[in-house]
Amino acid sequence: MERINETMVREFVFLGFSTLASLQRLLFVVFLLVYLFTLGTNAIIISTIVLDRALHTPMYFFLSVLSCSETCYTFVIVPKMLVDLLAEKKTISFLGCAIQMFTFLFLGCSHSFLLVAMGYDRYVAICKPLHYTVLMGHGVCVGLVFVACVCGFTASVVTTSLVFHLPFHSSNQLHHFFCDISPVLKLASYHSRLSQLVIFMLGVFVLVIPLILILISYVYIISAILKITSSVGRYKAFSTCASHLIVVIVHYGCASFIYLRPKTNYSSSQDTLISVSYTILTPLFNPLIYSLRNKEFKSALQRTLGQTSSSIN
Repeated sequence: MERINETMVREFVFLGFSTLASLQRLLFVVFLLVYLFTLGTNAIIISTIVLDRALHTPMYFFLSVLSCSETCYTFVIVPKMLVDLLAEKKTISFLGCAIQMFTFLFLGCSHSFLLVAMGYDRYVAICKPLHYTVLMGHGVCVGLVFVACVCGFTASVVTTSLVFHLPFHSSNQLHHFFCDISPVLKLASYHSRLSQLVIFMLGVFVLVIPLILILISYVYIISAILKITSSVGRYKAFSTCASHLIVVIVHYGCASFIYLRPKTNYSSSQDTLISVSYTILTPLFNPLIYSLRNKEFKSALQRTLGQTSSSIN
C-alpha cells in the first residue's frame, strides 16, 4: 500500500552543468561549433568514400560505417544537450529518457564490435595478404557490420529494459546531461543485485570481450610486422594499424572507466567530464585520426573536390 501512494517519476531533470551556470552560454557556443565541425567532417569522409572508387575497399567501408555511427551517436545526445544549455527547465520525459538510453547504447555497443571487425580487417590485410580479397569480400564486410549491430541491439535492449523496469518514486534530478546508465540507476527506489550483475556482465560482453579479440589480433599483426625485413615495409604496415589502435585505446579507455568500475566509486562530476570527451570530442577526433592524416584519403578527397568543381563549372 505504501508504494501505491508514492508518486511515479514522469520526467527527469538534467543537472549535468548546473555548477557551471555562468558558463553555459559559452559552453553552448563551444559545443555547437565542435558539433557542426564533427558533422561536416563525417559528411566529407562518407561522401569521399562513396564517390571515389579507389576507396571502395573493406577498410574504408568500415570507416564510412564508423563515421555514420559517430554522426548518429552525437545526434542522439548533443542537440538535446545544446537546447538544455540555453533552457531554464532542463527536462526529459520518462519515455524519452528510455529511448535516448537505448539509442546511444545501441550505437555505442555496435561501435565496440565494429572496432573488432576493423581489427580483423587489419589482421587479414597484414597476416594473410594473399587471401585478403577472398576473406574480406563485400558480403563478409556487410555480415560483420550486421553482427556488430545485432550484438549492440541485444545489449541495449536488455540493459534498457532492466533499468527502466525498476521503480522510480523518489528524486527525478539526474546529475548528468543525458540518460546514462549509472546516473539513472542512482535514482531508482531500489534495484536487485541480479539486475546490477546482469548490467555489469553486459558491460564485460560489450567491452572486455571485444578488447581481448582486438588484442589477440594485434599479437599476430605485430608478430607479422616484425618478420618484414624492410624498415619501409614495417613502417607502412604499422601505419595502417596505428589509427585503429589509437581509436581503440580512447574508446575502451573512456568506456571502461565509466561502465566497469565499482559503483561505490561513482562520481557525477568525473562522469560528466569523461562523458563530454566520448560524446563530443571523440566523435570529432576519430574521423581526423582515421582519414585526414591518411595520404590515400587526402588524394581521394582532392580528386573528388576536383571532379565536383569541374562539373559545376
